[in-house]
Amino acid sequence: MAVIENLGIDDPHALARSAARKERLVSTIVPIATAVALIGLWQLGVRAFGVPTYIAPAPSDVAVTFVEKFPLLMQNFWPTFFESVAGFVVGNLAAILIAVAFVHSRNVERAFFPIAVFVNTIPILAIAPILVLIFGPGMTAKVVIAALICFFPTLVNMVRGLQSVSPQTLELARILSASKAEVFWKMRLPSSLPFLFSALKISATTSVIGAIVGEWVGADLGLGALIIDATFNFNSPLLYATVLMSSGLSVLMFALVTLAERRIVRW
Repeated sequence: MAVIENLGIDDPHALARSAARKERLVSTIVPIATAVALIGLWQLGVRAFGVPTYIAPAPSDVAVTFVEKFPLLMQNFWPTFFESVAGFVVGNLAAILIAVAFVHSRNVERAFFPIAVFVNTIPILAIAPILVLIFGPGMTAKVVIAALICFFPTLVNMVRGLQSVSPQTLELARILSASKAEVFWKMRLPSSLPFLFSALKISATTSVIGAIVGEWVGADLGLGALIIDATFNFNSPLLYATVLMSSGLSVLMFALVTLAERRIVRW
């Protein structure tokens, strides 16, 4: 190290940290600059070609509407938020429990996995009206729809993760007389966490989609209901502002899952 300093060369660790900081800075600036450029082109294009507001509002119009209608947006945000979170929790919890049952019983997997695949093949827009008829126009139907749309990706990934333990490791556990509970908690569950969080990231965004689809079918409040209302009234600035709010909710839930993954999965 002294030789390096005498030659006028900086500490290699400091150079590595500086390079990492520059990389993080670039990875942050580039997408922001790209988004700003695209919004600027959108603004210029709408103004230059005189596109009617009801077809495609300028970003400035959307921003003004977002500020002016913020209380209305927040009033409709909370129902969708609660429905998305509840559907996310219910759907993923059910998927995890069923995946555990599948891994511990091949007969259960053979009996019920084809049913799960069949349910997943039904378009959510087709099954949503049925669920609204069964559960009524309240929050329950939206939670069930959000849960269904979250369920299958988590089920498949969790089963794959629980089965990802190598046969050699399982054989070693058998030789050491490890119980099924010990194998599950110390081998299967840790190996499944990367698979699980990959599925949860998908579910974090699709749960919002499920809640909004349920609100399209029948709801008085919620971002989905506000989207329908803005569309029928040709209020494009409000429509775009509501879509922006919906995207923000999806990003928020994705970020929370990513943060949890960083705290839990450290390998």
